Amino acid sequence: MTEKKDSAAATQNALKVRARAKSKKPNFVRPESWRYDKFSVSWRRPRGLDNKVRRKIKGWPPGPSTGYKGPKLVRGLHSSGFEDVLVHNVAEMAKVDPITQVARSAHTVGKKKRAQMIAEAKTMNLRIVNVKEAKEEVKEEGAEEEKKTEKKAEKKAPEKKEKKKEQKPKKKAKKGAKKQ
Repeated sequence: MTEKKDSAAATQNALKVRARAKSKKPNFVRPESWRYDKFSVSWRRPRGLDNKVRRKIKGWPPGPSTGYKGPKLVRGLHSSGFEDVLVHNVAEMAKVDPITQVARSAHTVGKKKRAQMIAEAKTMNLRIVNVKEAKEEVKEEGAEEEKKTEKKAEKKAPEKKEKKKEQKPKKKAKKGAKKQ
């Protein structure tokens, strides 16, 4: 039991180290992208003989290197500390270990199959990383409350409209009349 606790503690510590290292890592931009519009900002490795970024000249932005890597223990893990497994259907979800892995539903999965996968995940006590289920439920509850308030507003709205009709609209002064 102590080995599992030690490994869990080491993993959590390594995740904190990785997060700290990631916060200090600069956004690597393509050299000269700030100078020419034809270059996108996305990183491209400099290959020229005289390139300052490749040569790591002082005053030029840094390029990616092994020094920016995170700890080997957590490399490739999800930020929660679990291994991320891509899942396309319910059959693949059965292969996922809920203790060490989390599922990520593929972007090609449709609504119907995704709903089945969510239901299966609840029965298996399995986490699906990229499902916004909780937010959708909150939105649905909020939508129901909004509908109730709209119905109340609709009942009150005709009275307000009648009052507006009774008031006479103000006449606007013509621009030509001011000039004379």
